[in-house]
Amino acid sequence: MDKMPKWADVILIPLISVLLALVVSGLVVAIIGESPWQAMQVMVRGAFGSAYGWGYTLYYATNFIFTGLAVAVAFHARLFNIGGEGQAAIGGLGVAIILLNVAWPHWTIALIAAVIFSAAFGAAWAAVPAYLQAKRGSHIVITTIMFNYIASALLVYLLVNVFRVEGSMAPESARFAAETHLPAAADFAGFLGFGGSAPLNFTFFIALAACVGVWLLIWRTRLGYEIRSFGHSETAAVYAGINPVKITMITMLISGGLAGMMAINVVMGEAERLVLDFVEGAGFVGIAVALMGRSHPVGVVLAALLFGALYQGGAELQFEMPAISREMVVVIQALVILFTGALDNMVRMPMQAFFLSLRRRREAQAHNSPAE
Repeated sequence: MDKMPKWADVILIPLISVLLALVVSGLVVAIIGESPWQAMQVMVRGAFGSAYGWGYTLYYATNFIFTGLAVAVAFHARLFNIGGEGQAAIGGLGVAIILLNVAWPHWTIALIAAVIFSAAFGAAWAAVPAYLQAKRGSHIVITTIMFNYIASALLVYLLVNVFRVEGSMAPESARFAAETHLPAAADFAGFLGFGGSAPLNFTFFIALAACVGVWLLIWRTRLGYEIRSFGHSETAAVYAGINPVKITMITMLISGGLAGMMAINVVMGEAERLVLDFVEGAGFVGIAVALMGRSHPVGVVLAALLFGALYQGGAELQFEMPAISREMVVVIQALVILFTGALDNMVRMPMQAFFLSLRRRREAQAHNSPAE
């Protein structure tokens, strides 16, 4: 057996990776003279100990579900899309354009338009790196990184010179009309204790619907089968009649569209206007979310919830333990990303060796047992 049981791949390895990250994070906290146990309690209580904490945790998780799904879809075709930052930023531009220029009568109709425009703008931003990869052989990692910088610069220019409200120095657009405001958690889940301060909004359900859509696409459609076949072996896929240019383009358009939809949560749901740097690294966190979630929508949701808790718990940690600075919290979050992403094989290879030796031992015992 050269593979582990499915449960070990899906549950055991991510769990060990997170535990290792927490142990190393605890050592970092201990080095600066603080109690790792107390820090852990503060983070867990801050993320899950109140409706306010849950509101922020699920809000961050919504962002990471979109960006995690974007990376996961590309992973299935062996494409490493790390341009989620730029695609989400341009998706926000699409949301702002459609909400500022049309008088929407109700938020439900505005939401449909925002979904279409955010996905279309995010997909358009991913189309150029996809074309360069498919037709010119340019490495998609390099091109998507460069497009992140271009998107950031473009957003700054537009917010300062085009969208900025006359007479204001703030680099942000005008507020969207009240008719486009999405219901917040206090509106649809107020009976659970959510108040007006929780940024969780209706976009959370859009994110869950996107998970179902990605599952259906990847495992229940012909296109999904072609994407997975292309990812397993490009040579075999081409031999089977699958067009590599078509699959690369379509996969990256879907991936970019999902990343662009992240903007609905922040731009339309929380800020209710286009603001500077609203993505805040969610595009990069999506890589770790997809890796940890094994590119499966259920895994992506669970991993996004973990990183949402890290973000919210980290914010509470800075407030209750001032000795742990913002930079220290970033270090803790980075350690989780490091162990669950880049150092995945550090856990995987010993576990594969363990299960392989276990199987050989069982086979040897079965071979040596007398036949009945």
